[in-house]
This record gives sequence, structure tokens and C-alpha cells, in this order.
Amino acid sequence: MPKFVWSARLREGDGSGPEGSGRTRAARFPPSGAALPRPLQTPFGLLRVFSVVIPFLYVGTQISKNFAALLEEHDIFVPEDDDDDD
Repeated sequence: MPKFVWSARLREGDGSGPEGSGRTRAARFPPSGAALPRPLQTPFGLLRVFSVVIPFLYVGTQISKNFAALLEEHDIFVPEDDDDDD
């Protein structure tokens, strides 16, 4: 397994970087100086994200609706029907 050199060349910037210091970190290079290969990409990454997020949002919405109905049923929280249109 080849050993890689972690290049930590920093350069001064205008202070608008994510850390606010304006310093950026250079890429990692092997001792030969060649660029490293591209990182692996997850196939269907965005589809996987949505297939998890959407069902959990739906379940969370249903739990919230049921809990709000329970609070209203037991007169713990009842929204007032104020008409301020007058």
C-alpha cells in the first residue's frame, strides 16, 4: 500500500472562507506528485436520500396531527377562533 503525503499548503485570503480565516487546504498527493483518483460515488444517492426523508416526514406529520387532536380533545390546547376582520 503506497504512503500518501498530506499536503497542508495554506495561502492567505480575504477572510471570507468557511472558517473566516481565508485559509484553504490543498489536495492530497502521493509522493510521486500525481493527482489522486476521484473518490467513489454512491449510485442513486439523491434517490436514497428522498426515499428516507419523505416517509419520515409523512410519519412525523401524522404523529403531530394526532397529538394536536389529542390535546384539543382534552381541552389542553384549543385554538381560539378570533375574527379580527371587523
